[in-house]
Amino acid sequence: MAPAEFRRAVRQLRAANFRPEVYVEEMPAPQRIAPFASALSADVSVDGEDVGSGRIVVLHDPSGNDAWEGTFRCVAYARAEIDPEQVQDPMLAEVGWSWLTEALEAHGAEYTAPSGTVTCVSSESFGGMSTEPATAQIEIRASWTPVGDLGSHVEAWGELLCTAVGLPPVPEGVTTIPSRRGQRGLD
Repeated sequence: MAPAEFRRAVRQLRAANFRPEVYVEEMPAPQRIAPFASALSADVSVDGEDVGSGRIVVLHDPSGNDAWEGTFRCVAYARAEIDPEQVQDPMLAEVGWSWLTEALEAHGAEYTAPSGTVTCVSSESFGGMSTEPATAQIEIRASWTPVGDLGSHVEAWGELLCTAVGLPPVPEGVTTIPSRRGQRGLD
């Protein structure tokens, strides 16, 4: 049986609230990284079109992990379609990383030992595919050791997904009402 602290973390993971554009469901978690793990995947849809996706995995090792500086670790991934011209911006990767740290801060999610990468890619089509438009994506891969309630970390990940796809922030003092569509499989 999973330890009480991990069961509590999973309840917090499942209780996180997301904007209605974020469709979240549980997914199988990797089993070899830590003794206990739980994971969510998400797709972000705007006007019926999927424009981003991601996943978050919560790892727990009751014995602790020196690299984590704790017994829990959040591992997150976010991918979003972006305007191909944005890829030329030399600050895009740094800005992408700031989306994560600002989301964590905005949700009051304290953390230690952050690490990660931001990858920006563009694709041009040639030959028989030359009529296809250019595309571009940003991928943010990050991990950090959560401090406190895990729910704020998961909600920050949801905000990261929305920021990456270009959704405007929810105004201060306004509470979003998540659709049940965005919470399938989390009851």
